[in-house]
Amino acid sequence: MSRPTARAVHLVSRPAGAPTAENFAFVEESLPALAAGEVLVENLYQSVDPYMREEMDEGGWELHAPLEGRTLGRVVESRADALPVGAVILHRQAWRTHSVVTAEGAFLLPEFAGVPLSAHLSVLGGTGLSAWVGLTRIARLQPGETLFVSAAAGGVGTAAGQLARLLGAGRIIGSTGTAAKAARLTEHLGFDAAFDYHDGPIADRLREAAPDGLHVYLDNVGGDHLEAAIDVLRDHGRIAWCGAVAQYNRPQDPPPAPRNLFDVVGKSVRLEGFLVRNHIDARPELYDFLVPHLRSGAVVPDETVVDGFDHVVDAFLGMLRGANTGKMLVKIAD
Repeated sequence: MSRPTARAVHLVSRPAGAPTAENFAFVEESLPALAAGEVLVENLYQSVDPYMREEMDEGGWELHAPLEGRTLGRVVESRADALPVGAVILHRQAWRTHSVVTAEGAFLLPEFAGVPLSAHLSVLGGTGLSAWVGLTRIARLQPGETLFVSAAAGGVGTAAGQLARLLGAGRIIGSTGTAAKAARLTEHLGFDAAFDYHDGPIADRLREAAPDGLHVYLDNVGGDHLEAAIDVLRDHGRIAWCGAVAQYNRPQDPPPAPRNLFDVVGKSVRLEGFLVRNHIDARPELYDFLVPHLRSGAVVPDETVVDGFDHVVDAFLGMLRGANTGKMLVKIAD
């Protein structure tokens, strides 16, 4: 059969500070014949995520080699009985138009009528699962509690706001980088209050939004946001630490640790970091909880979709600059 030539993106240099397009190169790759247990996949959607910035530094992605990330694709050639031609799968051989994937490295997507395919990379994907695990397993959010979410207009943040509302949170507060994004959080995504973190000391804004204090903080930022949340948390509050975008572009000069870190002791606060890859077993819980709300329209995936593989680097860099609302995705093929 005629085999396509894959286009791929390689990392060709490591950034000093914020990455640029010059750190990447588009290359063409020939596709090898499939071995037993492998499939050839035409990729349909790719996720670009904040953690990828850390992978660009020494010790992360190799130079001049294929990159990784969450991707949805359709099987077009198969030597794996469990993944027939036409099956749609989730895999991590990203930054390519076509990928060779093993059956062990693929997840066959369930068919949810009425749910858009892209949702498997947003509210039903790694970002939604991060929010679900952070809220339900790590912070154990209870009905009526006050929640603060940083980077609230991003993929994890927008998923967290909608999930927290469905879980019965009493008050949901978000921080973001612009007034327009703050308005979107309160007008469309279930947040009770939101603010632009550039508008003054974060702790002051939090006290205004939560005069009785916070029960839970879902941290996607670290740095000054973590310090402010510790200041406003009630006794026995909980912090689920998911990410630290405040330091991703400054690996050699991270922001100082919160100056009030010892208040975690004084307030008996529980702070726990987590990696979603250690909680993949929570995926069925998320499906059972969220799919009915997606079908009913009570939850709408919040996504920014960039069209075309040629723009995958632009989408990644734009995500790091905050150009997206919700999950940033790249549509590679129909």
